[in-house]
Amino acid sequence: MQEERTFADFGLHPDIVRAVADGGITHPFPIQAMTLPVALSRHDIIGQAKTGTGKTLGFGLPLLHSVVAPGDADFSSLERPGAPQALVVAPTRELAVQVAGDLTKASTHRGIRVLTVYGGRAYEPQIEALQRGVEVVVGTPGRLLDLASKGHLNLAHARTVVLDEADEMLDLGFLPDVERLLALTPAGRHTMLFSATMPGAVVSLARGYMTQPTHIRAVSEDGEGHTVAAVEQFAYRAHAMDKVEMLARILQAEGRGLTIIFARTKRTAAKVADELGDRGFAAAAIHGDLGQGAREQALRAFRTGKVDILVATDVAARGIDVEAVTHVVNYQCPEDEKTYLHRIGRTGRAGATGVAITLVDWDDMPRWGLINKALDLGYPEPEETYSSSPHLYEQLGIPEGTRGTLPRSARTREGLDAERVEDIEGPGGADRRGRGGRSSGRRDRGGQGGRDRSGQRGGDQPNRQRTRTSTTEGGGSGRRRRRRRSTARQGDAPSS
Repeated sequence: MQEERTFADFGLHPDIVRAVADGGITHPFPIQAMTLPVALSRHDIIGQAKTGTGKTLGFGLPLLHSVVAPGDADFSSLERPGAPQALVVAPTRELAVQVAGDLTKASTHRGIRVLTVYGGRAYEPQIEALQRGVEVVVGTPGRLLDLASKGHLNLAHARTVVLDEADEMLDLGFLPDVERLLALTPAGRHTMLFSATMPGAVVSLARGYMTQPTHIRAVSEDGEGHTVAAVEQFAYRAHAMDKVEMLARILQAEGRGLTIIFARTKRTAAKVADELGDRGFAAAAIHGDLGQGAREQALRAFRTGKVDILVATDVAARGIDVEAVTHVVNYQCPEDEKTYLHRIGRTGRAGATGVAITLVDWDDMPRWGLINKALDLGYPEPEETYSSSPHLYEQLGIPEGTRGTLPRSARTREGLDAERVEDIEGPGGADRRGRGGRSSGRRDRGGQGGRDRSGQRGGDQPNRQRTRTSTTEGGGSGRRRRRRRSTARQGDAPSS
């Protein structure tokens, strides 16, 4: 039977098979089993698969198999050794990091160099890595084009190109950038495009830049996406004033592990993370108002279990790939059925099961009705539910007597404070971005799982305290000292 085949049966390089086996993976998932034979023969592919089906290894393993590694005998005979041989384009930083991480693990025994490039990080380390030589580049369109236009990134030898989450790139307006990148690659390249949906613009892109592509679509026997089938879904009509209380009780359900909570706005994401922190939960936020340092700090803390709750806007819906996410909560109703599927796809991944809960405001009932009808979820009129409703406790396995504050005995996570903030801006980066890696000029909404805006919690609390002390203590005397220094400088100027 096909599902019993191992990766070794497909003729992959033995070192790649060994590296994947080191991670406990020996048998391919359906999308991988369908993709590998076609990709290894270097036929162009259009792959349609919902998130969480394992498509990264589906395109990643053939890509690595085709790369000539520095340790291979014919590496020195390449036209330009050290120039990128493969390119993976992703719509978000988080997805680029996840894909690059998977490729790095799978290429451990081959010594293939994988570089991740995206905005929000200093140019210098990326340029230096390209100068030393890399075999695979994974990045977002903007930074890839920047490096290419300045002559640092040479794609003339990229014989394999992967476009991951193409429909998301369309939504974000990246397709023109993708076309410019493709124009920099060889005409005879091997191209693989993956997308959860196939809008017209994505199909047009495939027709224009691919040669007789093979269409691969991974669905279950009943036609329902694997991710949706693996997720138990609930919907409740909730009052806005009771939502946080409901959420705090839901988060104490039996068997709950890592949890992602989705909000529609950056402000809501930050506010929910703060309120959960006040109630004793180890929560962090990730949204567009945070700088790259703070976003990566939150993701690392979530992946390592220092926080078990991540509150995110939809910017993270495609990029987060964390094992053992047991619950997804839509704190606010998604915009449409596509966003709904992307959100709940964070759980029930790669053969696991999960729980998805949607809290629907009264004002969002028409929007939810359209989502329910499109996906046939069976909740046309979600039951009116409050934090004290017995059916909420019964359906979600919440212990009787649970209240809206996490008991002190259950507060076992280290919290966001335990995860350091990296200086990712290069020389002077800490000065420019500081305060948890926030971009210069952006206001801190307290969305890093902190307790409040005064900085009682947060990975860089001491720095913030020192900054406030130096500028506020002494009040007017500090201003007088600055005026005196200014006067002194003027007086020191040489007279003409």
